[in-house]
Amino acid sequence: MQLLLKKINLFGHFYKALHYFITKNKGRTARQKVFSLLHPTSTSGPLHRYIDHVIITAVLVSVMSIILETVPEIHAIFGPEFKLLEWVTVGIFTIEYVARIYSCCELEEYEHPIKGRLRYMMSVSALIDLLAISPFYFDLIFHENFDLRFLRVFRLSRLLKLTRYTGTLNTLFKAVQREHRVLFASAFMMLLLVILTASLGFELEHAAQPDKFESIPATMYWAVITLASVGYGDITPVTPLGRAMTVVISLIGIGIFAIPAGLMASAFTDQLRIDRETFENEFRKAVADGRYSAHDRQALDAEAERLHLTPQDVNRIMERVRNEMRSVGHDVTEGLDPEVMLERYRQQISNLRSMAHGKSAAQINTLLTDEAKSTAVEREIWQSLRQK
Repeated sequence: MQLLLKKINLFGHFYKALHYFITKNKGRTARQKVFSLLHPTSTSGPLHRYIDHVIITAVLVSVMSIILETVPEIHAIFGPEFKLLEWVTVGIFTIEYVARIYSCCELEEYEHPIKGRLRYMMSVSALIDLLAISPFYFDLIFHENFDLRFLRVFRLSRLLKLTRYTGTLNTLFKAVQREHRVLFASAFMMLLLVILTASLGFELEHAAQPDKFESIPATMYWAVITLASVGYGDITPVTPLGRAMTVVISLIGIGIFAIPAGLMASAFTDQLRIDRETFENEFRKAVADGRYSAHDRQALDAEAERLHLTPQDVNRIMERVRNEMRSVGHDVTEGLDPEVMLERYRQQISNLRSMAHGKSAAQINTLLTDEAKSTAVEREIWQSLRQK
């Protein structure tokens, strides 16, 4: 029964989202509507998030089926189901790919109907979308003439589609781009150290173990394993000088190989700070005129979601900006858009209802029954919340 109620509730939310989308997009072109479905805009509403959830689910289900079908016992039982899943998920990805090419002209950088679409098709995100579906179609068309089973591994590239739906990876890419010179220098140092270690290992161990330290390129495997402090043990020095050199190189490798990890952690933290400062500046711009409209709220909510900011983080940033503006005689609250005020009022009511039915409700109720600690209005409101 509870499962049925959840399904009915989910359908109700979807119907409301669909109705909101239809209402907000009346009179707009088909291309604009498709664009609003695939991108967060002022007219997208919750339906855009539902579309994103469908695509994310399709990616995860598709990748999981690709992994599981490599197990012979599972494939023998669910082989037809895996094929059906592949058809369904590729169908979803194909519709998404075509829809994105069709609607990309709504973006200023791709506004030309032909050149813009061609330029979009060459973008990284579009190439990832194409790579996600091309193995299926190549195998479907050419399987009789060529053995294209090796292409199946490229289906796992569908995981890259998730980069579009998570701001964390975008933050990581920004951090790498910002620190690429330092990372390149660190990688160059590691390469030199690997070559030096392999050369020394070859010179010191080749005579004693010609089958394992056959050449400098062959010894590079041992050099990387030693510097990374992995130590599989399949190749080990036997000469005294070789062992002494291995000890020294292992200690050096701990420090050298830790540099990129430290750089990445520092760069990622800095990028998160920059993104949060950018969000704070965007909020300052939004309330610069003393008004905070529903459109501003939607745009900032989308940015906060991209940055994975919690509601507490967002409220803390907004409150800090409001306090700063009040200190200079500029009160943002007085200029808030009525729609935003109504939404905030509803959020507060929802929070109070949760409190009235939460774990501490009994203790709060006991305190409110004391007339010395509460007013009649407070008790009346509390009882009203408890009844719903």
